[in-house]
Amino acid sequence: MTETIRTSTAKPGPHAHAPSSDGVSAKGLKGGQLGLLAVVVLGISTIAPAYTLTSALGPTVNEAGLQLPVIFLIGFIPMILVSLAYRELNADSPDSGTTFTWVTKAFGPWVGWMGGWGLLAANIIVLSNLAGVAVDFFYLFLSQLTGSAELADLADNKALNVLTCFVFVALAVWVSYRGLHTTKLVQYSLVGFQLLVLGLFVAMAFANWSTSETAIPFSWDWFDVTKIETFGQIAAGISLSIFVYWGWDVCLTVNEETANGQKTAGLAGTLTAIIVLAIYLLVSIATMMFAGVGDTGNGLNNADNQENIFTALASPIMGPFAILMSLAVLSSSAASLQSTFMSPSRSLLAMAHYGALPEPFSRVSRKFSTPGFATIAAGVLSAGFYAVMHVVSENVLNDTILALGLMICFYYGLTAVACTWYFRHSLFNSVRHFFFRLVCPVVGGVGLFVVFAQTAVDSLSPEFGSGSEIFGMGLVFILGIGILALGAVVMLIMSRTHPGFFRGETLRQDTPALVVPE
Repeated sequence: MTETIRTSTAKPGPHAHAPSSDGVSAKGLKGGQLGLLAVVVLGISTIAPAYTLTSALGPTVNEAGLQLPVIFLIGFIPMILVSLAYRELNADSPDSGTTFTWVTKAFGPWVGWMGGWGLLAANIIVLSNLAGVAVDFFYLFLSQLTGSAELADLADNKALNVLTCFVFVALAVWVSYRGLHTTKLVQYSLVGFQLLVLGLFVAMAFANWSTSETAIPFSWDWFDVTKIETFGQIAAGISLSIFVYWGWDVCLTVNEETANGQKTAGLAGTLTAIIVLAIYLLVSIATMMFAGVGDTGNGLNNADNQENIFTALASPIMGPFAILMSLAVLSSSAASLQSTFMSPSRSLLAMAHYGALPEPFSRVSRKFSTPGFATIAAGVLSAGFYAVMHVVSENVLNDTILALGLMICFYYGLTAVACTWYFRHSLFNSVRHFFFRLVCPVVGGVGLFVVFAQTAVDSLSPEFGSGSEIFGMGLVFILGIGILALGAVVMLIMSRTHPGFFRGETLRQDTPALVVPE
């Protein structure tokens, strides 16, 4: 048996929020602007390997020890499985709303709306974090460039920190608003520089590893899963994957603007995850060989090194070129800040286009063919969120970032499970469908829901995160579950003000039609 791909060819009417209820429809975005390379670059940019590694390597080594490389591989499994589910859904219904659109088509408008909210919440939180990181590394870079330690301390000035954050967000919004041509030019430069410096770091670490007092030789035992001593290390690896691999789904978000988006966007998402895995493995092996996993000197378990691995090891490994690493992390966070705007802006556009949010979010710039209003709104929300949290308490900001994991698990897991339900009538049509539409999505989705549940339980304890609590419950739990609960409240309001979507009038719950061969 074969199946037809059913997508609507209906054009939007006078109101952008009233497309045909038969399926997905165009939103005014300009198609064919991106090829495979450009979409992969966007994906790598959003994941931001240089920024991610400098903050994630230390804590992960603390959990995994010498098994760091195999933990990266274990953490990669749920991500690649979910990416395959995304690819199947994109091939059927390429739509910039991704999770929102696909979950709505599988489970209906109420569940779909919450899936879209989870995606939006995760991106707004991480945008504020990326802006904050860019500020910190900007002043650190200025300090290293001028030799003035006082410049690095400027990041601790709350007013100046927030003001600088606003400038970074405004620049990112400006680039995003001007369209994908400008975005490509910026991303090729920033991502290219980031990967070049990481390559130089790896090459010099391999070349000089024997000169370090804490160096250890390479061993294939680092990839031996039987050497993992506790299940906690495996759990840490899966939890790690939520942060270090998250962001590849931006490749699917630009599917309506990609040449042959039904195929290219899904392939780009999978390729991005694989390329990032290779980067992580190379950097982790090189770093372990040079620094070792001890708690003295250059050792990765040295408490002075763990918070920012590249800051600690750049000088011993790269010598006079160490300043390039600070610039690479700055460019990594800045590039990710800009490319990450692709996801929430297009999700807001899609939700408004189908009548799930107010009409202004569906407006597309006539000059640049971008979701102009939604892009500006995402910038205002992320900058405002950072400002409020930064002023209230650093603990609140840090705990909100930890709550990000709950958002990611929620909407990734929901999308994966939606894939299986949406294609339920064709799961056993072929071996390919059995694995790509049933086994991979279910294993990946259920795995992420397990992590979601475990994180929620763990975060109930005030000891999780900063140690802050409200009525005896950890602040991370309050923030994470509270953000989802807020989404449910906003959804109820939207159901009153925009009932058409919730009645299935603009985007219908359906499944692909099956064609029985003669």
